[in-house]
Amino acid sequence: MKLKSLKYRKDDLSSPANQLEYLSNGIFKEKELPYFKDKIAQTGHFPLKPKKLEILQINLGYMCNQVCGHCHVDAGPDRKEIMTRETMHQCLDVIKTTGAHTLDLTGGAPEMNPDFRWFVEEASKAGIRDFIVRSNLTIILANKKYHDLPEFFKKHNVHVVSSLPFYKREKTDKQRGSGVFDKSIKALQMLNKVGYAQEGSNLKLDLVYNPSGAFLPTDQAAMENDFKLALKEDFDIDFNNLFAITNLPISRFLEYLIASENYEDYMYALVEAYNPAAVDNLMCTNTISVSWDGWLYDCDFNQMLELKVKSKVKHISEYNEDLLNDREIVISQHCYGCTAGAGSSCQGSVA
Repeated sequence: MKLKSLKYRKDDLSSPANQLEYLSNGIFKEKELPYFKDKIAQTGHFPLKPKKLEILQINLGYMCNQVCGHCHVDAGPDRKEIMTRETMHQCLDVIKTTGAHTLDLTGGAPEMNPDFRWFVEEASKAGIRDFIVRSNLTIILANKKYHDLPEFFKKHNVHVVSSLPFYKREKTDKQRGSGVFDKSIKALQMLNKVGYAQEGSNLKLDLVYNPSGAFLPTDQAAMENDFKLALKEDFDIDFNNLFAITNLPISRFLEYLIASENYEDYMYALVEAYNPAAVDNLMCTNTISVSWDGWLYDCDFNQMLELKVKSKVKHISEYNEDLLNDREIVISQHCYGCTAGAGSSCQGSVA
């Protein structure tokens, strides 16, 4: 089938529907891009089905104190989408009955939700074994009311997964804004001080690396070693693991790719790096993503494209794990980002 040509305009990508159309129908100069569903069908992975549910990932809202160029959530200080306590109660009802053992709180900056601490305390009482909060680090220093977050995280044995684009100031500030690197370093030192990533401590502190341009991340283990050496030598900072995550061609990063005329080359790179071994461990096979308003998605990338789960159960208020486990996972062209190279997920490389 011949793909139609789409002329890019800045406002074309303001809606998830337009992003999907661009991803699915944009014409390429050299050759047509194979559809992701056809690619995984070659190795018997279509339709993609879930395994046992392990992770409930909940987005507490798109409000954030930063505006990062690669952010697939389009988060920022002006975003008003915030999970209400009513929706949190619905999530808590599910947490008490689900077979998932990990609760993964994300945003925006999840800490900016006014009910964040209440929700963490209530979810902790529900007996979650692994409690993840995805922090941008700078939120800890953004306002006095956040300065005690390291102690709060420690009290509830929160596994902190924090963003740090690079171990050098220039690259980090270029991607995330002036002054972000220094604030991130200070926040990491505060987390270390209360016991995170220290010898004999069970407090886990992981870092997340996203490439700052139109290229794929290099080997995760080698990068982790480089980060550990540099941060220890320069700032006496310790952390547990580094997660290398591929930037997916959606939202703000898609706009960047098109505006910088890197879109076609980046998509070719993703397809050429396709690794069928990564398909078996995609995060959508063991995760349910819950949006700030309670809708259910196979992953938070699908959430940004408004691709709800393919199931009779579509909202947290009507949650039924048996029905969800029987669903077919919704895929599109952006999924190439999770199967390139060693694969990519919110927990880093998958193969």
